[in-house]
Amino acid sequence: MRIPRALTIAGLDSGGGAGITADLKTFHALGVYGMVALTAVTAQNTLGVRAVQEIDPSIVETQINAVAEDIGVDAAKTGMLSSSPIMEAVARAVKRWGFPLVVDPVMYAKSGDPLIRPEAMETLKRVIIPIAKVVTPNAPEASHLAGFRVETLDDARRAAKVIAEELHPEIVIVKGGHLTGNESIDIVYFRDTGEYRELRAPRIDTKNTHGTGCSFSAAIAAGLARGLSPWDAIKLAKELITTAIKYSLPLGHGHGPVNPMAWLELRAYRADVIDEMNKALSMIEENADLIGKYIPEVQSNLGYALPAFYARDLNDVAAIPGRIVRYMGKAKPSGPPTFGVSSHVASYILTAMKYDSEVRSAMNIKYDDRIIEAAKELGYVISSYDRRQEPPEVKAREGASIPWGTEQAIKSVGRVPDIIYHLGDWGKEPEIVVLGKSPVEVVSKLLAVLRRIDEKSRF
Repeated sequence: MRIPRALTIAGLDSGGGAGITADLKTFHALGVYGMVALTAVTAQNTLGVRAVQEIDPSIVETQINAVAEDIGVDAAKTGMLSSSPIMEAVARAVKRWGFPLVVDPVMYAKSGDPLIRPEAMETLKRVIIPIAKVVTPNAPEASHLAGFRVETLDDARRAAKVIAEELHPEIVIVKGGHLTGNESIDIVYFRDTGEYRELRAPRIDTKNTHGTGCSFSAAIAAGLARGLSPWDAIKLAKELITTAIKYSLPLGHGHGPVNPMAWLELRAYRADVIDEMNKALSMIEENADLIGKYIPEVQSNLGYALPAFYARDLNDVAAIPGRIVRYMGKAKPSGPPTFGVSSHVASYILTAMKYDSEVRSAMNIKYDDRIIEAAKELGYVISSYDRRQEPPEVKAREGASIPWGTEQAIKSVGRVPDIIYHLGDWGKEPEIVVLGKSPVEVVSKLLAVLRRIDEKSRF
């Protein structure tokens, strides 16, 4: 079995948001074994850099040689290279081992603090960038490398070509994060063919972008280590960094870090949600006769949201496409659990999660006085809302009724209850919604209530 291996040659950010910490998270998120050649230790946080201690250049070079000769390096990236001697040591080792190199030409921290000595700028151009397969400057860095201000897409295209032709890396990516517009557009230039390509993503409005360049370049290196073509590695990196920014972490008082682990965590959480939904659906199918008696005219649905940090909208809630129907008197799911197919039960879940992030699941059933009575006997917390009291401005707004009603019910008991119900309104069927931490818990609550009713009906 081949294990892809990537090396980061960069500095340590004590705040954990950039440098080797961000790189190793990115490598791990993409299934690549990560190694480190440390170039500097920085004392920094989300507000700025307080101190820098460079590592002796000979130690930097020895770190690279040590891992390359034993473990092996499929691809590497550079980050903070603060001095000419460090750059020259890195260049010697890279040339010795011949692995593909991604250069993030780090010049300033997110706070604006310099991370490279002024006299090392020419060494960066003369020694490091010429040995790069890919170089990834942002607009300010591209301005330094190309010799003119990069403020527009046309400037970025011109700068990419100038950097490629004068400094000789194979591929130049002028990143669009510092440019303006509704999209973040990266300009990619291939020196051998003279071809331009663009990578576009929606611009995300957040101040928490610390470590963006580190994770982007690390993702390219990880893709190369996995054997992807340069273009496929670059596309993968764009997808990862867009996700990392979308789910960036609101930490500290300055620029919080991006979250490259979101790439991995989202996939794991989505798989877990589907697995838990399937367990609950098996319980429903095993009790199809009993539950089938309580399917409403609008049919039932069962939903389960991603954990609160990742649950942003209806697309982050899994439910049953076509709902859970009554077929031949039995409850029958219409299809497999799928994300983004419910607006009804998902609205209950997302609203409840604002008040208790652990309550991530819900199921609606038809209203029956016996259910409310049995639930009270079992000690469940029950609340309700009156759809007739719904304000006109709420009724007029699409999708606002359920969040309004759910909040009314929660506020009336001071917590998220086990059951919320309403008695309907003109054209609106009465319903009961069972809530819980997981779909298995929700179905278990429902079955406990229905069995209680069944037991009482026998006596």
